[in-house]
Amino acid sequence: MTLPFPKNQLNLVAGARLLISIQLFGSLLLLAACTEKPAKTEDVRPVRVLVVAPSGAKTQVELAGEVQPRYESQLGFRVGGKVIARRVEVGTVVKRGQVLMQLDATDFQLGQAQAKASVSAADSSLSLAQAELNRYRELRQKNFVSQALLDAKEAAYKAALANHEQATVGLRVQANQSSYTSLVADADGVVTSLGAEVGQVVAAGIPVVRLARTSETEVRVSIPEDQVGTLKRVSALTVRTWANPELELEGRLRELSPMADPATRTFTAKISIPKASSEIRLGMTAMVSFSTETPPGIRLPLTALFNHRDKTAVWLVENGSVKLASVEVAGAIGNEVMILSGLNPGQAVVTAGVNQLREGQKVSVLADMGEASTSGATR
Repeated sequence: MTLPFPKNQLNLVAGARLLISIQLFGSLLLLAACTEKPAKTEDVRPVRVLVVAPSGAKTQVELAGEVQPRYESQLGFRVGGKVIARRVEVGTVVKRGQVLMQLDATDFQLGQAQAKASVSAADSSLSLAQAELNRYRELRQKNFVSQALLDAKEAAYKAALANHEQATVGLRVQANQSSYTSLVADADGVVTSLGAEVGQVVAAGIPVVRLARTSETEVRVSIPEDQVGTLKRVSALTVRTWANPELELEGRLRELSPMADPATRTFTAKISIPKASSEIRLGMTAMVSFSTETPPGIRLPLTALFNHRDKTAVWLVENGSVKLASVEVAGAIGNEVMILSGLNPGQAVVTAGVNQLREGQKVSVLADMGEASTSGATR
């Protein structure tokens, strides 16, 4: 039997098959080396911790408010009429008795003249009645007239006297009405708003000028619910203005609203400034500050709290790993919270990165980088 290919060609085919097998085997080894799993390394997270310890501290509370007058009056005319003059502008400083506005007094002056004429007529009638009464008294003594006629003259005199008194009172009323056409300041102060202009007809009692008295000023602030009891116990209050924060003035709690504002849920407090200087102007922004002593207790920064299954918890560092511990919060003091239960002095609490931890995770404690707390030392 003869071979289809020469012997040398068969050797070449066998050599090629061997080369392909060697290359395939090398590729499999390389693939196996690439798919080899790397060695596992333990995940260790850096954290910042705080060694808790009970402590008491002085808490500074500062609230923003507005400088306002203690007394502010809405002034209006006691009679109606047409405004013919306005003597002040908004912001005008006025003195007691200074004229602010005037009404047209023509009708009131005519009424006053009529009242004067009535007084003159009543005066004449009274003089005549007095003279007749005196004459009839002399005639009665001589028995020239009857007692009934004398009684009539006495009645006429009394009527004339009453008419005279009535006319006199009417004149006084008309004089007062005429004086009411001038609106004057009832105290020293500053005009804060105007409600009428020249040419406007106003009714009696309608406020046309708002006058703020400058004799006493105060600051009105809104007190949060958790600070109401503290403010009642504080005796020393400090008032500073935004325009001049270096100037500190003594403040006194004058009034505290017993009811919270329905919108803001805060209580309005009025802080009087007994020694207010001329630099304290109405409408300025002011800061009222006071300090309180907090009772001893464990305090943590807000960043240490962790919400776990609708409960407040913290991470404790023990033996290089973390453990979750539930705590009960008593209240907030600035950026810190008071812990009522769940922690003991000396325990290390994680204060940063709490959301990146899991139960039993290994951690490394960062060195102190300047974080300060009144509850303990940062590690």
